[in-house]
Amino acid sequence: MRTLAIAAVQTTPVPHDLQASFERFARRVRAVRETFPHVQLVVVPELMLSAEAPLLADHAGWMDRAAVTIPGPLTDRLCALARETGLWLVPGSVYEKADDGRVYNTALAISPSGEIAARYRKVFPWQPYEQAEPGDEFVVLDLPGIGRAGLAICYDGSFPETARQLAWLGAEVIIQPTLTTTRDREMELVCARANAWTNQVYVVNVNAADPAGVGSSAIVDPEGIVRQQAGGGEEVLVDVLDLDTVTRVRTYGSAGLNRPWAQLARYGDRVTLPMYGGTFRQAPWSGE
Repeated sequence: MRTLAIAAVQTTPVPHDLQASFERFARRVRAVRETFPHVQLVVVPELMLSAEAPLLADHAGWMDRAAVTIPGPLTDRLCALARETGLWLVPGSVYEKADDGRVYNTALAISPSGEIAARYRKVFPWQPYEQAEPGDEFVVLDLPGIGRAGLAICYDGSFPETARQLAWLGAEVIIQPTLTTTRDREMELVCARANAWTNQVYVVNVNAADPAGVGSSAIVDPEGIVRQQAGGGEEVLVDVLDLDTVTRVRTYGSAGLNRPWAQLARYGDRVTLPMYGGTFRQAPWSGE
């Protein structure tokens, strides 16, 4: 089996305190390493390391004050923590200040050897509330000997294009840090299940705990079944994802029935897609 043991840590930042938020994150990571030695990857909520405050807290100008360069001192600390613990880290997302001064909401993946393995700028910020610039590229990364993961952030899940493109690029699991503070969380969970089922991937959606968010982090399998779902408070979801399940479901279908990727590979190029100015192109991994 190709397995990925994960810990989705539903926790909170310390509002507007970057140092304290990093220290809380580091403690959680070390605790996972000590408590669950089989875990390979730890993920925490969106903007935890940017110490974002709850929705209605005073935060004028905080995004610009919290923004960091990548690489930089923060990523140096993350890389050192990954080397220390031997873990893959997806430390939520951070406000990233680009060379041109624009600020993005950026997710990182840090390898156990202490390298920045992937950087993804959120393509669909929660507008008009979120002020970060939108990114323009979807990102996947290889986990050697395991499989391929895709990165998404919170509101990205509301756009079917996100999961479709990541799966087309070969993602078998989508890691989605989230910071949802509002009562539309139930619809986000609907989207997580739909994205998993229609693209035959795992979705790991980890939200912030109360009071930063409303919790309800979830792990969904490639057939759209919720494997685990958290409550509202601090919690950790530990799971072992069998990525060969993705291969099985894509080969034989969800519930042994539905095989959308195989059908798209056979007929997709015949279907005009005016919205995208073209037709469906066969996924590089498809054997059809």
